[in-house]
Amino acid sequence: MKNHHILRILSALFIIAAVALPRLAADDSEDIKALRTQVDSLEQQIRVIERKQELKDEDAAAAAKAAPKVSFTDSGFVFASADGANSLHLGSLVQFDSREFFNDGGGVANNSFFLRRARIILDGKLDKIYSFQFVPEFGNGSGGTATAVAILDANLTIAPTQAVQFKFGKFKTPIGLEELQADPSTFFVERSLVNNLEPNRDLGAQVGGSINNGVLSYSAGLFNGIPDNLTSSGNSDFDNEKDVDARVFSQPFVNDKDSSLQGLGFGLAGGLGREKTHSAVTSGYKTAGQQTFFSYNAAVYADGDVWRLSPQAYYYVGPFGVLAEYVVSTINVRPSGPSTTLAKTELQNKAWAVTAGYVLTGEDATYTGVTPAQPFNWANGTWGAWQVVARYEDLKIDPKAFQGPAATQLASPATNAKEASAWGVGVNWYLTKAVRISQDFFDTRFTKAGTTAPTTQILRQNEKALTTRVQIAF
Repeated sequence: MKNHHILRILSALFIIAAVALPRLAADDSEDIKALRTQVDSLEQQIRVIERKQELKDEDAAAAAKAAPKVSFTDSGFVFASADGANSLHLGSLVQFDSREFFNDGGGVANNSFFLRRARIILDGKLDKIYSFQFVPEFGNGSGGTATAVAILDANLTIAPTQAVQFKFGKFKTPIGLEELQADPSTFFVERSLVNNLEPNRDLGAQVGGSINNGVLSYSAGLFNGIPDNLTSSGNSDFDNEKDVDARVFSQPFVNDKDSSLQGLGFGLAGGLGREKTHSAVTSGYKTAGQQTFFSYNAAVYADGDVWRLSPQAYYYVGPFGVLAEYVVSTINVRPSGPSTTLAKTELQNKAWAVTAGYVLTGEDATYTGVTPAQPFNWANGTWGAWQVVARYEDLKIDPKAFQGPAATQLASPATNAKEASAWGVGVNWYLTKAVRISQDFFDTRFTKAGTTAPTTQILRQNEKALTTRVQIAF
């Protein structure tokens, strides 16, 4: 500000001098020369001052441009370099649930409150092509128990191009369509029965990428290998064998904004490997109420080929969305350990599900969730976004699991169902992009595996479960 005042004064003096010069033409020539010298000096000083101001302005602009950027929004804390080449995101996911069961005779599960998930999310990128992710779990969902802390994701991605990206560490295997969807973005509080037959997070190395801005994407990796429905693998392999998992997914109209098929996607995923030991056998398949309706006998031992295949698709258009997938999971097992002479049996368990949703307030439904056009604000009279959802699902156990005498059976027909089918409805209230309240009701029916009455309470009647969730994710 001070420099601007000086410039004004010098400019005024310069103008006065310029006006006065013609009038002094008759004066003594020495006086004129002296005055001209003074004017030249003033002009030089003005140029020097102007240049200094320009340099200061340039330095200030350069400093502002180079300054790191810090923001806190409903997407979390973001610290980024001025050029965007380096960034760090700190976020969180907390899901507080209430679960209630109806007509269960008091013998199925407790009605309770619990933390389904409680995570700190740390991710970022370095020099544009390197990105990392670190996510610990403190809840009793993916972490396993209420007191355990598990590392869900810990990985590094090197992406020389969009079409070729290498990923190392612990992350979700590229098989399940709904499984690959982020936990805060699913239609329902709990994923479908299909999720029981798929692996979750595993340790491995993967190559993948996206071609033509998402028209075609692919992933293929080598992993330690984990059994069905294991939410998170340990830090070592339970045998010497490895699994190869891969997925190809196409969105042929994703770049055509005027097409009603822009939100169509379909693909095929699968895995192949060999697994051995008791640890390679699933600990159990669960309902929407997270109750186990099938598990192998404790002595059952995996010994041989394991493979999975899953055709999958989704379609989103405006406020409507639908997601469908089918999976077959094959495993070779023996009734007991490797020293036994009992023959092994190949089992194929199958499941499918169709889930649909509609946003009543008109916002777009997407695979990554719903963003309300007007977040909830009592004072302004805005109510966020509201979505209704519905699902039907079915899971069948291979009948060979129950065959033979009790000594050689792989699963007891008295304590396990051979099929579970369920229908469910729900409503999601998106108060903001980060805050969501959901309520789901599921009715799950079980088909007996044997002719005798089941001995477990859960199989004696339908499971009717009401789950309510309050979630914050950023």
